[in-house]
Amino acid sequence: MEYQNSNGLNLSKIGVGCYSLSGVYGKKDINQFKEMINRAYKAGISFFDTAAAYGDAEKILGEIIKPYRDRVILSTKVGVEDGAKPVLSSDYIKKSCEDSLKRLNTDYIDVYNVHFNDPETAVEETVAAFEDLVREGKIRKYGLGHLPMEKVTEYIEKGNIFSILMELSAVSRKSAKVLLPFCRKHKINGIAFSVTGRGLLTGKYDKNTRFEKGDIRNLDPQFQREKLDYSLKIMIKLRELGKGMGKTPVQVAIGWVLAREGISTALIGPSTVEHLEENLGGTGWVFPAEELNQLDDFIAEQEKILKRNECDTIESIMDNELSGDREKDFVDLVYCIETAITNDFVKEEEILPVFYLKRPRKLHPSYCIGWR
Repeated sequence: MEYQNSNGLNLSKIGVGCYSLSGVYGKKDINQFKEMINRAYKAGISFFDTAAAYGDAEKILGEIIKPYRDRVILSTKVGVEDGAKPVLSSDYIKKSCEDSLKRLNTDYIDVYNVHFNDPETAVEETVAAFEDLVREGKIRKYGLGHLPMEKVTEYIEKGNIFSILMELSAVSRKSAKVLLPFCRKHKINGIAFSVTGRGLLTGKYDKNTRFEKGDIRNLDPQFQREKLDYSLKIMIKLRELGKGMGKTPVQVAIGWVLAREGISTALIGPSTVEHLEENLGGTGWVFPAEELNQLDDFIAEQEKILKRNECDTIESIMDNELSGDREKDFVDLVYCIETAITNDFVKEEEILPVFYLKRPRKLHPSYCIGWR
């Protein structure tokens, strides 16, 4: 395993995220998950990421890593729980930290992250709360999650930001153009998640794949319409390139992320040892420059086609009457919102009130805001 030492924390190039424990992909076998985490540690993975919003994930992860807690980096998030709107007030952060420490069965959190943006709380208040927790020894560092760019800039100006979590994959490159330059300029660690395109770059899914009721992928825009077509085209390209390099599509996908300057750790999300072992093959090698440039050119061309098709789809959805099928109409609403935000058609803070108004009461905000 390769590592990068940053301000006293030794970050493994591959980290493990625990989003699947939230139940969004269906029920997971906890014994298999425990076996996977222990194998990840033995393989040299030092970075494990979870969140207060991921159901029982903090408790489960805390129990698994207890024997080697002092030898790994534990990252968790604050700002939203139980499907409520994001809150980043000082009182909320400090109480949430205490709750997370108990669930994780630890005395300190290595990296405590803003999960989602709270437009009603001043950045100064949030930063002050984090700094208090650092002084008290309850957290070592703090970082940022799903935030609009102007908030990222403000946090960097007013706080001591250790890392920025960002969705980054061969089918989601916006962070490489927007956030990574910030990371390089300010010497902040880029932590990438959804590096396999939410699983679509593994080669295990196609247009005929159906998911069980309650699975987030039934709603996820990445699995809908032209976004799905686009992702599958990129996956096929990864498979073609992988054959010449002796790599699977998912290993090429991870290698592509790690080839981005400024990325310290790429978070993978396996739930079994088998998937972990394949994912580990995404590191320990150098992506050949010629193949990397060829892939980037192909993606750039496909992105142009995707954007044109997305514009047509949004216009069609907005111009037509609702179908009367509430589930389908809600999927279309989420598709329009995420696509509009991703393409900078509208600012996040302008459109998300519509989502909070229309979403089912039990639906978590992450179903629309960045998905992690």
